[in-house]
Amino acid sequence: MRRAVTLLSTLVVATTLLAAPAAFEPAQAQNPITQDGQNPMGARPTADSVNEEFLFKNADKITGRISIPDRKAANLIQPQGREYQSFREHYLPWIGAAFILGMIGALGAFFLWRGRILTEHSQESGRKILRFNTFERFTHWMTAVCFIILSLSGLNYIFGKRLLMPLIGPEAFGALAQWAKYSHVYLAWPFMFGVVMMFVVWIKDNIPNRLDWAWIKAGGGFIGNKHPHAARFNAGQKGVFWMVAGFGVAMSLTGLMMLFPFALLDINGMQVMQVIHSLIGITFIAGILAHIYIGTLGMKGAYDAMGSGKVDLAWARAHHDLWVEQEQAKTASGPQLTGRHPAAAE
Repeated sequence: MRRAVTLLSTLVVATTLLAAPAAFEPAQAQNPITQDGQNPMGARPTADSVNEEFLFKNADKITGRISIPDRKAANLIQPQGREYQSFREHYLPWIGAAFILGMIGALGAFFLWRGRILTEHSQESGRKILRFNTFERFTHWMTAVCFIILSLSGLNYIFGKRLLMPLIGPEAFGALAQWAKYSHVYLAWPFMFGVVMMFVVWIKDNIPNRLDWAWIKAGGGFIGNKHPHAARFNAGQKGVFWMVAGFGVAMSLTGLMMLFPFALLDINGMQVMQVIHSLIGITFIAGILAHIYIGTLGMKGAYDAMGSGKVDLAWARAHHDLWVEQEQAKTASGPQLTGRHPAAAE
C-alpha cells in the first residue's frame, strides 16, 4: 500500500514539473508582439486601453477612491481647471491691463482736450446750499473706502506676482498678499452693506426719465459750455448709480460663493464664479475711475458735494438747476441771494 502511494505521489510531482514551463508560456506564445508593436493575433494593448482623452469625453473629471469624508478630495484630474488656469494666467492680466490703462489713457486725453470744467462767475458765487447730508456722505465714503481697498487687493491677485514681487521680494510680497486677502474677505461685508444703503437712500432720485435723454443729447456739459437741465442727479450720475447697484450685487453674489466654497456649487461652478467676479471687478474699477475723475480733477466744485456736503449755489444752479428750484420751493426762502449764511436745502 505504501509503495502504491509513493509511486502515485512521484507521478503527480513529475507531471507538475513537466507542465510548469508550459503554464507560463501561453501568454507570450498565444499573443506574440512584434518589434514594431503590432500584435499578429489581433490584440492591441495600447489602443484598447482606457486613455485620458476617452475618460474626459465620458466624464467631467477623473476620480479615485478615498477614505476621508471630504469627497472632493477624490478628484484626481479636472480638465476645466486647465481652461481656468489658462484664463487666469494668460488672458485675465491682459484684459485687466487693457480696461484699466485704457480708461486712464482716455481720461488723460479728455482732460488735455477739455480741461477742467469750471463754474461760470455770477452774483450768486459764495453762497452755499446743502447737497448731501451727514448720513449720505458717511454711506458714500464707507462704501468708497471699502471699494478702493477691495480693488487694490483684487488687482494684487492678478498683477501682484508680476509687478510687486520682483520689486519687494517673495517674503514681503507673501506677507502683503496675506493681509490683502484678509482685507478682501472682511471689508466685503461693509461694502455690501453700503451698496444696499446707497440703493435705498438714492433710488428715488435715480429713476430714468425723458430729462436724462435731453441731457445726453446735449453732451451733459462736457461738450461745449452749455449745461443742460438736471434734477438732483443727471443722466451721468444715474449711470454711475445703476452701475454701482448692478455690479455691486453681481460682485456680492459671486463673492459670497467664494467666501463659502462648495456650499452651492462644485469645482466647475467655483471657477465660473471666479471668472465672472474678476471680469466684473475690472470693468467696475474702470468705471469708478471715470467717476473719481469727474468728482475731483475733472470738475471744479464737484468734490465739495461729498466733502463738506455743501456746494456753491452757482455751481448747483449750473449743474442741477431743477433740483435747486425744488429745494428753494421747499424752504420758501426765495432766490437766496442775500446774507452770508448757508442756505439749507434739506
